[in-house]
Amino acid sequence: MQKGRFLLFGILTIKIPQKNHPEIGPSTTNNMIRKLDNLSDDVAKQIFTVFQSSYKVEAALIDVVDFPPLARTVKNIQDSGTLFYGYFARENLAGVIEITTENKCLNIDSLTVHPDYFRKGIAGRLIEFSLNLTEFTKAIVETAVDNKPAITLYKKHGFREFKRWIPSHGIPKIAMSRECTP
Repeated sequence: MQKGRFLLFGILTIKIPQKNHPEIGPSTTNNMIRKLDNLSDDVAKQIFTVFQSSYKVEAALIDVVDFPPLARTVKNIQDSGTLFYGYFARENLAGVIEITTENKCLNIDSLTVHPDYFRKGIAGRLIEFSLNLTEFTKAIVETAVDNKPAITLYKKHGFREFKRWIPSHGIPKIAMSRECTP
C-alpha cells in the first residue's frame, strides 16, 4: 500500500501519493486540477494573485506598460460568469484557466501560471483538462502577437492561427482555434 497524505478541498478529499514531483506534486492531472469557487473571497484573492504575478511577466515580455489584464480586480473575478479551474502544486494554487462555453465552442478566456511554477507543464495540463471536460466542436484562445511562448504552447496543443487584429488598447492580438472531435 502506497503511503500518502490527504488534502481537503471543500467536500472532496483527494489522496495524494508521496511519490511526487519534488516541486509540483503528483503527475496525475485529475489529482491536481479542480474547479475554483470564484465567489469565495479567499479563492478570488488566490486567483487574483496568480493573475497579477503571471500578467506582470507577460506585460514585460510583450513590452507594454498598460496591460488590460492587470486591471482586473478581485470583485471582477467574483462577478465573472466564467468557469475557473486551478492547478495545485502541493497546497498552492499554481495555475488558473478561465473558460466559457457556448454552442459547443470552448473559449479559453485566460490561462495563467504563477512565475514560481513556470516551465513545469502546468499550462499544458490545464489546456488538456479543459479540452476534455465535455464534448466541444471547437476551442478558441486569444493572446498577444508578441507572446511567443503562449503561441508555441497553443500550437503544441493543436491550435492554429485564424485571425490577427489590433484592439482599441493597441496591443496586437492573435486568435487561434482547434477543431475538437466529439
